[in-house]
Amino acid sequence: MAKYVFGVDIGGTTVKIGLFSVEGKLLDKWEITTRTDEGGKYILGDIAESVANKINEKNIDKSDVAGIGMGVPGPVKDDGTVIKCVNLGWGIFNVAEELGKLTGLPVKAGNDANMAALGEMWQGGGKGHDNIVMVTLGTGVGGGIIINGKMISGVNGAGGEIGHMTIDTEETECCNCGKKGCLEQYASATGIVRMAKIALNKSDRPSKLRDVQYISAKEIFDQAKTGDELAMELVDELGDKLGIALAQVSCVVDPEVFVIGGGVSKAGDILIDAVKKAYQKYAFHACRSTAFELATLGNDAGMYGGAYLATK
Repeated sequence: MAKYVFGVDIGGTTVKIGLFSVEGKLLDKWEITTRTDEGGKYILGDIAESVANKINEKNIDKSDVAGIGMGVPGPVKDDGTVIKCVNLGWGIFNVAEELGKLTGLPVKAGNDANMAALGEMWQGGGKGHDNIVMVTLGTGVGGGIIINGKMISGVNGAGGEIGHMTIDTEETECCNCGKKGCLEQYASATGIVRMAKIALNKSDRPSKLRDVQYISAKEIFDQAKTGDELAMELVDELGDKLGIALAQVSCVVDPEVFVIGGGVSKAGDILIDAVKKAYQKYAFHACRSTAFELATLGNDAGMYGGAYLATK
């Protein structure tokens, strides 16, 4: 019976790789550079080489490795086919099949946000639940949907892309995706900063945010915690927009728990309280008791999710 699995999380700058026991214990982790030059053609070869080196270093019999699970920053179909990964330079091809050929191991692949959700379900903030929605609040807004322990990828690998739900049909500025009024424009780190700049320009209301040279999401939450009225309103607006979005999500998948991760989640309870308050206002009555938890695995969540997928 296999003893080990590898979890791989491909980012635009580095690839995080973890060696796990099949029970979910992280035994070792390391990073390699993501070589995106020449259309990212070296990435999978570098991963294969790194995995092979670790197998040799640890004197692991290859037959004891169940496989590799890999998270990719872009849409991934259930069969492991990526539908263009702009940040990596990849077009459309089957990454699971290709890495399998290079390593001689079974490989499964999925979107990186879905992998993070799997990881949090397995060993993180969603542990003990088989039905979770993970929301990642960083530069953008990512999402991962897990139902009965399985990722919901969708036909085009875009399942869980909640950051591009239209929340405000009156919005005049464009999201990076080209649409207007996306959740990402309000609930991401860049989104709340955008809202802060708009609010500061619209009025001369007093706020400590006016004394900050470079406004960040952290600064906004820090000032809100001190009672700064404008900062508190900005946090409430983020909570309202995200609460509306998650209320709609709950009508479709009705999860046991929402797990909130990403850099913005470091704000902690003030964020969770704002989102939960809005969610309960907008949610269908049968879904109002859905739990909210902070993610606990940090940047390792994608590796954990990959490892989990490789055990299935």
